[in-house]
Amino acid sequence: MGVMTEFTFSFPALVCDTGGTNVRFALASEPGAPLSAIVHLHTGDYPGLAEAIEAAAPKLGTRPRSMIACGAGPVAGRTLKLTNAPWVMDGPEAARRTGLSQGLLLNDFEAQALSLPTIPEGWERRIGPLKFGPGGPQVILGPGTGLGIAALVEADGRFTPVSSEACHIDFGPVRPEEFELWPHLERAHGRITSESVISGAGLARVHRARMMAIGAPDPHVDPPTVTTAAAADPKGEEAASVRLYWHIVARFAGDMAVTFVATGGVTLSGGVLPRVVDFLDEAAFREAFEAKAPVDGLAKRIPTRLVTREDAVLVGMAAIASTPDRYGIDYGSRAWV
Repeated sequence: MGVMTEFTFSFPALVCDTGGTNVRFALASEPGAPLSAIVHLHTGDYPGLAEAIEAAAPKLGTRPRSMIACGAGPVAGRTLKLTNAPWVMDGPEAARRTGLSQGLLLNDFEAQALSLPTIPEGWERRIGPLKFGPGGPQVILGPGTGLGIAALVEADGRFTPVSSEACHIDFGPVRPEEFELWPHLERAHGRITSESVISGAGLARVHRARMMAIGAPDPHVDPPTVTTAAAADPKGEEAASVRLYWHIVARFAGDMAVTFVATGGVTLSGGVLPRVVDFLDEAAFREAFEAKAPVDGLAKRIPTRLVTREDAVLVGMAAIASTPDRYGIDYGSRAWV
């Protein structure tokens, strides 16, 4: 694969998490150093990555010498096209225009998978009694604008991410309450997929379909309306829909756990779940997660947790900059310089 075993990043190293709405920067002054305060910018305020770097640099106080950036979109070598914004992130061009000596682009969930070994303990909530520790592949999945899914494997002391498009598999009901609402679910691209149900938009789809299944008219609500109403009335219909949503998330997380034999654990992330964590019933979550006969014995051995801080991915990318040899990344074909 052409892996460069002597690859290094120069410090200060800039780390960047880019989405369709927001772009966040932080600086690591030296290997292993704590990250600087995070600089938040709006993606739409800048035509591209180079301009955003130039806007962030004065707020960071020091010019970076290298960079690792992740974005919500597919990576093709040294470029990344954001799925929900017009940016095409061209690494070599950004390096040339901003004076960076080196850089690397990662897909956002590729970066999240690589960040799994470095998540600070205080930034997570364990779901159920099982503790995380070394013990096999790990999976991370998170509902946001879409549904990100990736795995991480370790071999010979090196971590390698495994990307996935499991968000686009067909997805069906498993219990009576779900069978009742499935005919009313809005389809995405003509299909009911895991992403169409489990993404942020999926939360609104679940609530709307659930209301129509009980004979009410389509409420035509968006996800923030559902979460706000659920928080205001924990016994209301929106809250019931959020609890059903958590059940669907749990059983899909269990599917991904057995798919990858993820004995190292399953981590939940994304922008949706931390906002509805008050409706998480850990016992019900684990019951749905483990209901995977005939391999339920495997599922019962797999720990689960929720990442409560979105900054965890920045910490993970800083760790890559500090010890790049610990990560099975094809630097030879993906490094900018």
